[in-house]
Amino acid sequence: MGRSVVGFCLGFLLLLFWDSVVFLAMARFVVEKNSLTVTSPDSIKGTHDSAIGNFGIPQYGGSMAGTVVYPKQNQKGCKVFDEFGISFKTKAGALPTFALVDRGDCFFALKVWNAQNAGASAVLVADNIEEALITMDSPQDDGSSAKYIENITIPSALIDKDFGKKLKHAISGGDMVNVNLDWREAVPHPDDRVEFELWTNSNDECGTKCDMLMEFVKNFKGAAQILEKGGYTRFTPHYITWYCPQAFTVSKQCKSQCINHGRYCAPDPEQDFSQGYEGKDVVIENLRQLCVFRVANETKRPWVWWDYVTDFQIRCPMKEKKYNKGCANTVIKSLGLDSKKIEKCMGDLDANSENPVLKEEQDAQVGKGSRGDVTILPTLVVNNRQYRGKLEKGAVLKAICSGFEETTEPAVCLSDDVETNECLDNNGGCWRDKVSNITACKDTFRGRVCECPLVNGVQFKGDGYSSCEGELRQVDLDGARSITGVVGMKLEMDTPSRLVWISRAVNAIALQDLEVMVSKVVKVRDTYIVCIFYIDECKEKKSCQCPECSCKNAWGSYECNCSGDLLYMRDQDTCISKRASEAKTAWAAVWVILIGLAMIAGVAYLIYKYRLRSYMDSEIRAIMAQYMPLDSQVEVPNHVSEDRA
Repeated sequence: MGRSVVGFCLGFLLLLFWDSVVFLAMARFVVEKNSLTVTSPDSIKGTHDSAIGNFGIPQYGGSMAGTVVYPKQNQKGCKVFDEFGISFKTKAGALPTFALVDRGDCFFALKVWNAQNAGASAVLVADNIEEALITMDSPQDDGSSAKYIENITIPSALIDKDFGKKLKHAISGGDMVNVNLDWREAVPHPDDRVEFELWTNSNDECGTKCDMLMEFVKNFKGAAQILEKGGYTRFTPHYITWYCPQAFTVSKQCKSQCINHGRYCAPDPEQDFSQGYEGKDVVIENLRQLCVFRVANETKRPWVWWDYVTDFQIRCPMKEKKYNKGCANTVIKSLGLDSKKIEKCMGDLDANSENPVLKEEQDAQVGKGSRGDVTILPTLVVNNRQYRGKLEKGAVLKAICSGFEETTEPAVCLSDDVETNECLDNNGGCWRDKVSNITACKDTFRGRVCECPLVNGVQFKGDGYSSCEGELRQVDLDGARSITGVVGMKLEMDTPSRLVWISRAVNAIALQDLEVMVSKVVKVRDTYIVCIFYIDECKEKKSCQCPECSCKNAWGSYECNCSGDLLYMRDQDTCISKRASEAKTAWAAVWVILIGLAMIAGVAYLIYKYRLRSYMDSEIRAIMAQYMPLDSQVEVPNHVSEDRA
């Protein structure tokens, strides 16, 4: 890249930065405060303002009493207190310990983290400059700090320099300094309904804060929907956009980061203009999510926004290259929203004119009444006051509940957790088999998830939203009522010999395309349940494998045929010529005749030999009898036989 291009890019980024600085200089940022009351010693008794830290968990709607301790070493809290043998752990029967540390040298959040690890119940940070109170924020996209920011669970507050000196002086003089931190008025509570809004972003590749935001939206969805469905709250989502300087609206950078000719922009997700998604992709999805809320609100279902946002995070992430219109429309369809109305709401993104929806968003950024301008993402606003602290389900729910007029809090505010069953409403937008009602929706304390089910030992596979498929296999159906969509099909028999098709198998193949075998028929009341499973015997048995063979499945068996004028020999799994077979048959008949004739001749010859021998024996006996009669022989009359051989 040439120097001129580099210079232009840097100049463009500096202009955007300057615009942001000008905006922030003009902005009316309101520091959200809680009160800090010193109860002892008498010399410094009184109530003071303190600025709520934008991390940790403030006790909205409540108060906390404690004893202030100022360490003799590591007074800025930038190092681990264990290294100095310092502990803030509360002793039995004593008030909780509030650690007092000085501002400077490291992040506010790191000071609080180190004090929390040493046992502190809260942290007070004394300013080192004479100035109005400021909000202690967490570091921006710092990888090392991300490890502890999300784990800070104690509240913190900034106090001014002069008040800090008074506390230190009293502690060094040997006084026990007891204070009370009070958040009961941090959120106004005028009536029995709370208005709250979340300033968010659809970009899922912007670092630690985006990850924390997405986790919060997923975890808080169940509570938010209960509050909204019960009419206890009125929720509105918001999205921050910036504008491109007029002189650069036709530049490549503005065109890639903005829509409507530079009027609405967002930073590049990867901070690289040459690859990946562009800033305008984020603006377009932000606009789509605003329109999802508006269309859902028109149908009296504003809580569907939470379903869309959480499902879009899961199904359409940037890292999988699915952050696009097609994937978004799939989610919209699964939630039963009107995609045409959403497209109409979004308007013409290339028009050289204001977009009504995004124009309202830019106007809403400017603070009104007690609420200051929104300059931090993410920001939660409750009853027109900006929430300070960690975006965590329990902490946010406590802040919202503190916004109800006393004694009007809904039951959800009085329970330890929120019990929901999001699968009861439209099946949670997950896959469901229409006949068997088997669903991929699972209800958890963090909200519903769409996961293909495990049914009767069969693990279905799919995305859980639009499809889940299971293998067809044989099962024992004794006592079963239906197996539709599980491991087979449900068929009804109006006669024992006729099967009537009722529904399709879970893998969506038509009955006429199946080669199946009936495994078992069970009659339940007036319905015959038939278990069938697919067997491709041509493949399973590897039959009909000769070159001239062709195999076709049949009910419970298979058929083999040969091409042309050939005959299939099943035992040998081969094809032979039909003519050759006929010739062999003829020769076989000839041989049978010849063998038969030979056997007859042999029998005749044996009979002849037997009769000849018998005649000769009788002649010899007659001659011998004439010359030497035998003792046992009876005298024979004199005569001569006329029979001759």
